[in-house]
Formats: sequence, structure tokens, C-alpha cells
Amino acid sequence: MQVSGLVWVLTVVAIAGLMLFDFVFHVRRAHIPSIKEAAIWSSIYIGIAVLFGLGVLIFAGPDHGAQYFAGWVTEAMLSVDNLFVFLILLGSFKVPRADQQKVLLFGIVFSLIARTGFIFLGAALINSFAWVFYAFGLILLVTAGNLLRNKDDGEERSADNLIIRVARRFLRTSDTYDGDKLFTLQDGKRVMTPMLLVMVAIGGTDLLFALDSIPAIFGLTQDVYLVFTATAFSLLGLRQLYFLLEGLLDRLVFLSYGLAAILAFIGVKLVLHAMHENNVPFINGGEHIDVVEISTGASLGFIVAVLVVTVVASLLSPKGRAQTYVSAARRHAREFLNIEQDPAYCDEIYHKLLTEEENIRQLPPKYRLRVRQEQELMELLHEAHEAHDERVADGRCFVPAR
Repeated sequence: MQVSGLVWVLTVVAIAGLMLFDFVFHVRRAHIPSIKEAAIWSSIYIGIAVLFGLGVLIFAGPDHGAQYFAGWVTEAMLSVDNLFVFLILLGSFKVPRADQQKVLLFGIVFSLIARTGFIFLGAALINSFAWVFYAFGLILLVTAGNLLRNKDDGEERSADNLIIRVARRFLRTSDTYDGDKLFTLQDGKRVMTPMLLVMVAIGGTDLLFALDSIPAIFGLTQDVYLVFTATAFSLLGLRQLYFLLEGLLDRLVFLSYGLAAILAFIGVKLVLHAMHENNVPFINGGEHIDVVEISTGASLGFIVAVLVVTVVASLLSPKGRAQTYVSAARRHAREFLNIEQDPAYCDEIYHKLLTEEENIRQLPPKYRLRVRQEQELMELLHEAHEAHDERVADGRCFVPAR
């Protein structure tokens, strides 16, 4: 697919303009996005991505259009999986809800910059060394295996990584937030706030995500323009999608299985392509190997089918429903006790907590038993009720409607 320098410039300017618009009109003023706001803007960004794909389909042909959509859907699924880690990081650093947008937008911008670098590096390697397809295929197969092995429990992941430990040890940091400021004054000295630390943590994890996502999309198309645009449009709107899907993320209990299947499929596709283009001396004497290659249309069909099956199975799963209620109750109890300070929003969180507890009580007996056996959760809920009663007595909360 031949793309002129002017088209490249216009594309980059358009993407940068969308991110600047997002910051100026949504993120600069700290606020908690409503479900309606998140739904509207998520739909707009998804619509832009689809319209761009239709443009590729019309002007570049069905094969390039299928490559773009296959890449975009795959990168979007990987981005949704990344939201689990963002959710854990924001909770670990106790980022107030109103300030989470700035952290997420920073993560998206950093991710796009990092992935753009990896894209051009990957393209240069592919053009110079055919064996890179073998390496990319192996990376994806290993990643698929890791997804299956480590599919459980996001709650155990820690935000206290090496970068954060080094920053805390050698740099002046505060333990409290000062709005959404990155630096503040403490005892007359300028120190970093946790807001800057969580941005560093998000940036570090984005680098690791890029190591998986870039080989995946190069397995679907080697056109650098399509790789870049599919990656960029999968990231645009991710901030809004976070606030829209936050309550449903834990429901996607089979997402790891679906991603593992897709990454393994693309890994096999890359290895087959590498065998077809083979010039590695110790493999078949450096001669190409006649193997069946998987078409772009078949790849797109497989990816969409896995996505549909994964989502439908997750939504129908009783285990997914139980996990959703339990994770949401745990998260809201922690927010109510340790993170949020605004009385009105605290009341909103507490009402959600009561709804989640009622949903847990309506679960089948075996799931209710498992919840009662989670001592940490039971203690959190008890502590939240006690804290609410104290705040009501002090006039800091409203009495919830029963």
C-alpha cells in the first residue's frame, strides 16, 4: 500500500489533534465522567476507527481493509486486557476518581509514542532479516502460554515495581496527593506527588505491553501505515472505554483464553510465513518451505469469531457474574475507606456497595459460600459499614435509602 508523505503528515496531525482535543475539553478539568459521557465518546472514537477502516477498504482494496480491521480488533482486545492492569495500578496508588483521567491520558500518549518507535524498529528488522518472523512468532506463542498460566488473579499484581522503588528511594516523594499536581511543597521542599509516580508506573507497563502487541499486529499486516493507524485508533478512546467498562472488566473471565487463542493463531501464522520466506541457512538449507499460508480474510474471521465467543461466554457465565460483584464490592469498599474524600461521591460509592452486597446475596449458594470464605473482603465490608455509620453520626454522609 503506497502512502504519500502528505497522507502520513495529515494522519499524524489528525491523531495528535484528537488527543489534544481530549485533553483540553475533557481531561484538563478534573471531574468524574458519567456513564453517558463515557458511552458517547467511546462510540465516537470507535466510529472514527471504523470510518477510517472503510476508507482503507474503498481506496486501498478489500485485502488492505481486512488487514486494518484484523489489526485494529486485535489491538483493541489487547488494550482492553491492559485496562485490568491500569485498574490495579490506579487502585494501588489510591488515585482519586476525578484525577484518573489525566493518568490514563498520559498512559495512552506514552503508549502511542513507545509503540510508534517499536513499529518502525520492527519494520526495519523485517525488511532486513527474514528470521524476525520466526522470533515474532515465538514471542506470541510464549505470550499465549503465559496468558493461560497467569490468567487468575489480577488482585495479586503489584504496582510496586523496580522503577517505583528506585524513585521512592532516591527522589523526594510525598505520600499524599495535591489535586492532580505532579509536584508539591512539603516542609518547604519541592517533592514529587504520587500522581507522578503512578504515571511512571503506567509508562513502564506500557513498554511491556508494546512488546506483545507489535509482533501481534505485524503478524496480520506488514504495511507500516496500517500497523500505525490500527494501533493508534485502538488507543484513542481507551480512556473513555475505561470508565465505561470498569464495572464489566471483571466480568470478562474468558478474555485471557480468547487473547491466548488469537495470539497463538497469529504466532502460527507468522511461523508459517517465515517458513515460506525462509532464508535461514540451518533451516531447510536456507531454501523456502512450501507450506499453507493463512489468508488475511481467514485471520479476520477467526479473530472476530473468538472475540464474539469470548464476550458472550463471559457474560453468560455465573462465575463471571460472581467475580464481577465481588471485585466491584472490594474496589468500592477500598475507595470509600481510603481514597475518596468528597462526601457526595462517597455517598454514591456506598450506595453502589449496598447494591453489590445485595447482588452477592442473590448468587447461587456455592458462590455465596466462596464469598463468605474471603476473610479480607468480609473485613473490608464490615469496616466500610462502620465508617459509614460514624460519618452519618458526624453529619458527613446521608443515610442510604433502603
